[in-house]
Amino acid sequence: MSQSMDHFDPAGAREARGKPPMPKLNPSLESHGNRLRRLRSFCYAAQTGSISRAAEQAMLSQPSVSLQIQALEMEFKAKLFQRRGPKIQLTPEGQALYKLAWPLVEALDSLTATFHAGQSGMESGRITIAAGESTILYILPETISQFAAAFPGIELRLQNVTGRDGLKMLRNDAVDFAVGSMIEVPEDISYTPTFRYDPMLITAKDHPLAAKSRVTIKDVSHFPLILPPQHLTTWRVVDYVFHKYGLNYRVALEAGGWEVIKRYVALGLGISIVTSICLSGKEDLAAIPFNRYFPQRTYGVVQRKGKLASTQSVRFIDILTAGAKASGEPKREKSIRRQRTTPLAKKAAD
Repeated sequence: MSQSMDHFDPAGAREARGKPPMPKLNPSLESHGNRLRRLRSFCYAAQTGSISRAAEQAMLSQPSVSLQIQALEMEFKAKLFQRRGPKIQLTPEGQALYKLAWPLVEALDSLTATFHAGQSGMESGRITIAAGESTILYILPETISQFAAAFPGIELRLQNVTGRDGLKMLRNDAVDFAVGSMIEVPEDISYTPTFRYDPMLITAKDHPLAAKSRVTIKDVSHFPLILPPQHLTTWRVVDYVFHKYGLNYRVALEAGGWEVIKRYVALGLGISIVTSICLSGKEDLAAIPFNRYFPQRTYGVVQRKGKLASTQSVRFIDILTAGAKASGEPKREKSIRRQRTTPLAKKAAD
């Protein structure tokens, strides 16, 4: 019996019954499968800085993960890790491989979920968006209204967070994408600017600078400023510009949110440099364009590289982008120009 089993030919038996032979495993496919497993273990080790933790994530033994990384080093003829105390750290060659490998590993691992999400259509689902207060107040309302009307079955969640916390949530897959302003874009993040807004100096209407025909950065340095918290982008930009011109500045009040800042500027407690995104033209303020010294600010979509966006997310982003193109120059900027036709503003414009 054992002898007959040793010589049993399933392919020949199938052919004898008039059925096609069983397909043979393609060696190249098996090789690609091994490479994917190795790359997955390598990426886990790179992210955790530990072979043991990588083994836990991959549900393998530590020796298996070590052997897979060694096989990659032999394949690419490069040392991928170096030991730093109890942890391992990527070498420059390892960093280069990680940038290439992780998007591939992540895309393949999420392929099934992404496929089913695409098949479910737009009737149901959920989108979670990270955004700061200014974005939620001034940019997203119109897009959210249009999206909610077109797709009432999609649940929208807004996470009101700062840019730094938004990036953390993005990297941890706690949100689908973010909308906000970025100056420095990390290598693992993609940023697509969608809206552009001008820098504006705002003062109380009876402030001395409101009556000047030409306001310089030196003029501004003589008055106390009201700025957002120091860890936010605006403070860093203000600090850079004043140091660029060799000027000192004084912050009288640190306040969170443009609406709060506008309120205290109107009370005469200081002046501020804001983005035109927050100005409707109806405020009790003097607003002076300050493009001469400060750059335009952009707001756009922030995503993690390598992450496949859901059908729902893509549609939301399309509506957001289409709205920006359709609006052209935001109406709020035109309102600001009209605001400067008040007596003091007209004198400043002459």
